Amino acid sequence: MAPADSPPEPWPAQWLRGVLDLAVLAVIAQGQTYGYRIGNDLRDLGLGTVKGGTLYPLLARLEETGAVATTWREGKSGPGRKWYEITLTGRDRLLQEGARWRTFARLTSDLTDGPDTGTTSAAPAPASTRTLDAGAQ
Repeated sequence: MAPADSPPEPWPAQWLRGVLDLAVLAVIAQGQTYGYRIGNDLRDLGLGTVKGGTLYPLLARLEETGAVATTWREGKSGPGRKWYEITLTGRDRLLQEGARWRTFARLTSDLTDGPDTGTTSAAPAPASTRTLDAGAQ
């Protein structure tokens, strides 16, 4: 639970886990950047605070899979920084997963925008049209 003087995180952690890789790729796609700035950009975009213990392993995974390339730059007045740049593989992933995410978000919105099932008198849809398969691709 967050202390009383700090604002609550805007989104449940399980929602962020599902989209954080994609959000980080989208931020990096805007131009070369470094970890601390990525975290700030995500916060400024309204996704809340992403802790370093979550962000840096995610960045390492993106690098390992070839979605981002890194370079080390010496700092002018402080320590050096690892800079991240999206690769063609990363752009392809962002396009493909972004499209899938938008479809998923639309489906979820449509589902949750429906009538309150506790007060509706309409008959439920036939089982063949109500199936949700989390493993479907």
